[in-house]
This record gives sequence, C-alpha cells and structure tokens, in this order.
Amino acid sequence: MKKGILFDLDGTLWDSSANVIAAWNDCIARNSDLGLTFTREQMKSYMGKTLEDIADLMFPMLPREERISMIRKCTDAEHDYLIAHPSQCYFPKERETLEALSKEYLLAVVSNCQDGYIQIFLDQCGFGELFSDFECAGRTGMSKGKNIKLVAERSGLTDIVYVGDTVLDGEAAREAGVPFIHAGYGFGSPDNFDARIMSFSELPAAVGRLLK
Repeated sequence: MKKGILFDLDGTLWDSSANVIAAWNDCIARNSDLGLTFTREQMKSYMGKTLEDIADLMFPMLPREERISMIRKCTDAEHDYLIAHPSQCYFPKERETLEALSKEYLLAVVSNCQDGYIQIFLDQCGFGELFSDFECAGRTGMSKGKNIKLVAERSGLTDIVYVGDTVLDGEAAREAGVPFIHAGYGFGSPDNFDARIMSFSELPAAVGRLLK
C-alpha cells in the first residue's frame, strides 16, 4: 500500500490573498476603465474556483470573451507580483507537520490555479523537497476531482485523502472517491467532510484515523 495526502493550496497551505488582490486591482486599473476595486475578503471567497468562474463573478458586466481576457491579464500580473513580493504566508506548525508527514506519506498539491502558481508557493515557502507531485487546472484543463485521480494514478497511490477548505474541495474529493479533510482554519465552511481540523498540527491524527 502506498499512502498519500493531497492538498488544496489557497486557504489550506498558504494565504496569498493580500498580494494577489493588490496585483489584480492594479491590473484592472491599468487595463480597463471599469473603476472596480476588490477587497481581500472578496479574493478569499473566489479562491478555489476555476478562473472562468472567477471571471464571471468579478466581471459580469463584460461579454464572456472580454471577461476571460481580463482574468488572464490579472493572473499574468499576479505571477510577476508574487515573485517580486514573496508571500511566505503559510500557517502555524505547517512546516514541521509537513516534514513529519512526508516521512510516512507522499505529499502532493492539487489546485484549480493557473500553471506557475503552485511552483511559486513551493519555492517561496521552501517546501519543494517535501512535495513529490502537483497538478492544476491551468495545466490539464480538467476538474480538481479528475486531477486528484490523475496524481494518485501516476504516483501509484492506493490510499489517499484530500485536504481542503471549501465546499468545492469537498465536491472534488467526492468526485475522486476519496476522504475529505476540511481545513477549518481556511476560507470556507463546508458541511460535508470526513474529518475536520482547526489547526495544521491536528492533521497527522486526522489522516491516521482515515488511512489505517
């Protein structure tokens, strides 16, 4: 048996919302006359969704093609901004917990983000050596549930859990047919989960109960 823990990114492994919204607001101001300014709380509510869904929420006044064009400009600006303004906003006890878990489980990240975003997280937080794989909608064009299955298959995992903080993360875990651990310290409040943790240090015990 080969066991693995797959993680959502935003709200589960780090909180880059302050830098992301700064980058997006600047991009919108430079590339439109919409006069829109979004808050950090709004950004947290968008995280975890696909870029297409975020575009629909942020720019409903624009035609579909223009929404997608604007969101692409924002993500390009976000990439450059995050590199220039490191977030390093991971959660208390995260590093030591991940280090301990990596000795027993394969760790991977599965997110709905654009390609390059997970790589920035791994580099800035210094977690690259702890995670064996990652996947995102920006690379495969597939749903989070399908990407969970993809990572499990190519890593040869027989028993996995998915850790995330939103309703959509729970739905992705169910699509993939795996247990869902809700990161209760994150951005969302799903009602359907197999275990809930309120701090990162609670994760080993929760995984141990689900992957016996």
